[in-house]
Amino acid sequence: MQYILLIIIILVNSQLGYSQQITCSPINKSAVENKLIEIDEMLQSEFGETLVSVGKTFIKTPYVANTLEIGDTETLVVNLQGLDCTTFVENVLAFSKLLQQKDLLFDAFIKNLEAIRYKDGALDGYASRLHYFSEWIANNAEKGLLKNITGEIGGAEITKDINFMSTHRDLYPFLADDANFKKIKASENYLNRQAICVLTQDKIAEKEHLIQSGDIIALATSINGLDVTHTGIATREKDGRIHLLHASTGSMEVEVSKLPLVDYLKGIKSNTGIMVARPL
Repeated sequence: MQYILLIIIILVNSQLGYSQQITCSPINKSAVENKLIEIDEMLQSEFGETLVSVGKTFIKTPYVANTLEIGDTETLVVNLQGLDCTTFVENVLAFSKLLQQKDLLFDAFIKNLEAIRYKDGALDGYASRLHYFSEWIANNAEKGLLKNITGEIGGAEITKDINFMSTHRDLYPFLADDANFKKIKASENYLNRQAICVLTQDKIAEKEHLIQSGDIIALATSINGLDVTHTGIATREKDGRIHLLHASTGSMEVEVSKLPLVDYLKGIKSNTGIMVARPL
């Protein structure tokens, strides 16, 4: 199996001319190419509506955790066969940006995915992946890919120790490597010097009208050491309410939440509110 995977990585590298390793099976390469055909006419005047249209093409895709934890070294993993909440958002944003860029090619998709997933847009080992979603939002805002609008719609700054990865080292195989562990600790120390802005759960209902389709929603949590436990894309449905388009751990597939976001969040005991980021 490792030999087959290595061949796939080398083949993809030789075709695209990238220096970093890319993990993409032939099935997933075909899936990306088919998705490029499927979304070809989906660009809309409002970019948020584009994200929702692209996102809904993934409905019924299975939820699969840990799809990025492959091999012994960090590679750019391309996998459309199974998505977790973060890889769902990353892929939808990467495909939607292609429509903006008018460049529906596989190598352009790869470049977008790397730009979104890694610090400053460059894969440089395991610690360069944006593991904590508050940092994912902040770093992608610095790249000009989105804007954190949480404060603008009524959110308030909070302080919280972010250290879940380093205090649960055994849950992350890559952290068995001391160099990776030290880099993750450094990232956590950096995050702990930054304020996190959260729209608390009790204020979401009155601010719902300020959330737009296509906004990225991150679910803040009371769990020690964590900033965010889940993410998805806001979509205003026929009932006029904001729902969550996401890779759900409940249904174990990509879906639109049956309940509006406000009511959906009430069923999550650890939820303290949301962060809202608007793709540009």
